[in-house]
Amino acid sequence: MARKIGGGSFTPTAVEFPEAEKRFLKHHEVCRVSTSQNDNPHITPVNFVFDDNDGFFYFATDYDTKKYKNLAKNRKSALVVDVYNSSVDNKAVIIQGVVEFIERGEEFQKLYDIFYQKFDWVRQDPWKEGEAPFVKVKPLHKVSWGF
Repeated sequence: MARKIGGGSFTPTAVEFPEAEKRFLKHHEVCRVSTSQNDNPHITPVNFVFDDNDGFFYFATDYDTKKYKNLAKNRKSALVVDVYNSSVDNKAVIIQGVVEFIERGEEFQKLYDIFYQKFDWVRQDPWKEGEAPFVKVKPLHKVSWGF
């Protein structure tokens, strides 16, 4: 059964994900996140969690990263989850959205527990509220193929 993370100031996303896309997003752990500041794009791979109840994407970052600094100044972001093995059977979900930071409280703890269970690196290098935020991405637009 899916566990709703919930909370925060965002209302549920209006972007819909068909079941095949939901399965794909729940199955994968890495996405590429794009940020921008002063028209200078930046892209980086991150581990993520997709909440199929509300349609939001979540990832962790550190306060001293370019990704965080860019998002703190420009809350618009894009991310892609894809599989490209050849010229056939390729799949991708690309979203554009806005972000908010989850730094403390019940939503932070729920996210932390999910990331702790899912990713070895969290168990090996744990952190506490206020030490590193989670980023919540609300999709505003979506493009996908291969489903």
